[in-house]
Amino acid sequence: MKVFTGLDVLIHDKEIQKTFKGNVGLLCHNASVDSTFSHAILKFKEIFNSRFIKVFGPQHGFSTDVQDNMIETDHSIHPYFNIPIYSLYSETRIPTDKMLEGIDHLFVDLQDVGCRVYTYIYTLTLLLDKCSNKNIEVIVLDRPNPINGIDIEGNILEKQFESFVGLHPIPMRHGMTIGEVALMHQSLWATEKTNLKVIKMLNWKREMFFENTKLPWILPSPNLARAESACTFPATVLFEGTNLSEGRGTSQPLEIVGHPKIEPYSLYIKHFEQSIKDSKLKGFKIRPITFLPTFQKHCNIVCGGFQIHITNKKTFRPWRVGQFIIRELYHALGNDFQWKNPPYEYNHTQLPIDILNGTDKLRHWVENNEKIEILDSFEDLKEFKLQLNEIKLY
Repeated sequence: MKVFTGLDVLIHDKEIQKTFKGNVGLLCHNASVDSTFSHAILKFKEIFNSRFIKVFGPQHGFSTDVQDNMIETDHSIHPYFNIPIYSLYSETRIPTDKMLEGIDHLFVDLQDVGCRVYTYIYTLTLLLDKCSNKNIEVIVLDRPNPINGIDIEGNILEKQFESFVGLHPIPMRHGMTIGEVALMHQSLWATEKTNLKVIKMLNWKREMFFENTKLPWILPSPNLARAESACTFPATVLFEGTNLSEGRGTSQPLEIVGHPKIEPYSLYIKHFEQSIKDSKLKGFKIRPITFLPTFQKHCNIVCGGFQIHITNKKTFRPWRVGQFIIRELYHALGNDFQWKNPPYEYNHTQLPIDILNGTDKLRHWVENNEKIEILDSFEDLKEFKLQLNEIKLY
């Protein structure tokens, strides 16, 4: 059965539309489309007309065309609709009073990918905090968690490692929709409550992966062109904290990893093939490859590496697979493997890998070549699952 997003519901429900009587703003990006590929900004202009007065964009920009972290986007005027577009990944990640001036209802329509380090959920929660003492209603138009809403993985973020890729104590693969993140924020993390409404999806089930929704996949960030990439993302994003390429500058970013010093076939045959069997990790295969990044790490240098192929999404555990591959490559490459140095996402002191992991303990697990079974001790998720049960919408 086809899923209808919160945007679809708003578009087709005239009674809901009538409840919004004031001026409207919209936080959105490239993936903010309805089930017929029409962008939210077009639909908002049709529904609210002159009351639609401002647009906001997250990291990567309103048009989702800006690469990488700490590359900020400018404010602008929409060339067709002639309304301001304010960047919330600019000199500020929190909307200013001036940006919010005149808005009565601020809608949020962002496609998240179900992973703690994806920054859109923090753009949302910072916006909620800012609006808590203003007479502004925040309405989240809910969208699917593309890697399902059942499987939860990884360690809970430790407070001393908070950053813009991890502001709240949630696991790496959190199992929430963006609407549920908003509700958890209001329930657990907000110091003051915001006037919040979530417009739920229709027909979405927690066990669904994105392809089950029959919705169009529009890249939510420049390097997630395929829904499949969202499934490998909790594994491969960890390589942002290393000197290995995570495939940026290729046609398969965040599905492949590599380094100029890797000879992929010998490493696979002599090492990886058996170590994967010993790990008892399931649901994936790695394939030896060579690739040539055209930008970012190792630009124009041939890299050897591996592509992660998911063979069973239900048994594939990306966080665990990512930790495993980093451990293996750390010891196989020796001095050629390096942890990336700061800064990373505006943190100028801590190692990026620790920020991504939300702890330094996983780095020590890698460096000490500890057993895969020890990862179980990092996944203390009982309390989080209870918290999630309290705010689940589906």
